[in-house]
Amino acid sequence: MNNTTLLNLAGTWGTPLYVYEGDKIEEKVNELRAAFAGVPMKIKYACKANTNISVLSLMRTLGVEVDVVSPQEMHLALKAGFAPEQITFTSSGVGFEEIEECLSHGVLINVDNLSAMEKFGQKYGSSRPLFLRIRPNVEGGGNLKISTGHGNSKFGIPVEQKEEILKLVNRYNLNIVGLHQHTGSDIKDGETFIRAAEVMFSLAMSFGNLRYLDFGGGFKVAYREGDAVTDMKDLGDKLSARFQDFCKAYGRELELWFEPGKFLVSESGFLLAQVNVVKNNPNGTLLGLNTGLNHLIRPMMYDAYHDVINISKAGLPARKKYNVVGYMCETDDIAKDRELPETEEGDILAIRNAGAYGFTMASQYNSRFRPAEVLVYRGEEYLIRRRETLDDILKNQVLITF
Repeated sequence: MNNTTLLNLAGTWGTPLYVYEGDKIEEKVNELRAAFAGVPMKIKYACKANTNISVLSLMRTLGVEVDVVSPQEMHLALKAGFAPEQITFTSSGVGFEEIEECLSHGVLINVDNLSAMEKFGQKYGSSRPLFLRIRPNVEGGGNLKISTGHGNSKFGIPVEQKEEILKLVNRYNLNIVGLHQHTGSDIKDGETFIRAAEVMFSLAMSFGNLRYLDFGGGFKVAYREGDAVTDMKDLGDKLSARFQDFCKAYGRELELWFEPGKFLVSESGFLLAQVNVVKNNPNGTLLGLNTGLNHLIRPMMYDAYHDVINISKAGLPARKKYNVVGYMCETDDIAKDRELPETEEGDILAIRNAGAYGFTMASQYNSRFRPAEVLVYRGEEYLIRRRETLDDILKNQVLITF
């Protein structure tokens, strides 16, 4: 999306503002499909990355299905038009009542612990299909906080508990239709996926009625010029070949699933913010924005890098280094030592790669309003979330006078 378009959107809708480029989402969907064109592959969007119902609606239009991690996300997916059979609920240590609620709407359940398997078996036996989330003990991810398949991770049933898994399957005649694993996020090394896949292929031979194998997501996206990313064609070629070999050994063709989140939406997103203050300190110049960790927590939570551009000074050479900070009453670094054109108060900055884990992790900390969201798709712009007001902050509060 060009700088002029972004600047016009900021002028129309104000800042801070989330902007999503629907054409980029479509491009990423097509890229993943092309990489695995040789096998029956289904994309299950990990919607925790961005749950705006219009983004979900676009995914549905593009033929993508959806993976949810809470009953609330399930209801959003239903609201966006997904049929129950297009939704998978991947639980992570949830109360069994959440599993029951999702089952009552007809979605496919993916459990990550033996206790949930036991309760599921006691109540439903073989009457409902079930997915199992396995921890393959393969480490991968750009940050330990987003690495989910290693031996100390809370996610999944450890693969070394295979015998306990099979005992429960046999005791309750569980209808296991799929196995799932998710190694982590920001994995640029395709071999990590292959190692995890080998664990899954080996385990799968112990289950006779599988229909699906889900290898999660975590493909690396570019955050800056020259960033290493997952070589999707190479991964597609290698993993497709191994998957086809497995299916031959298994005795029938299964469906290969992926559940990308960040890969599909991260690069589509921009967070637009205005420079409130240029603060010339003795050891560096700060640009204070009208946004912060309340709207984009990733830099503070993960030390995540997000490219920052001054769209008010588009085309001018970068002449000075700045530290870009937020307006929260908290240490609130967004970007450090970034070269930008000479920047003034009132300039609009665009923070890139803000399509994933931006608004979904936003808060009302400091009683600040969460931003509006706009989707631009095939030349049309759509307001898909209104900016919050004080009424939104007060909505569920109860005033007691003393």
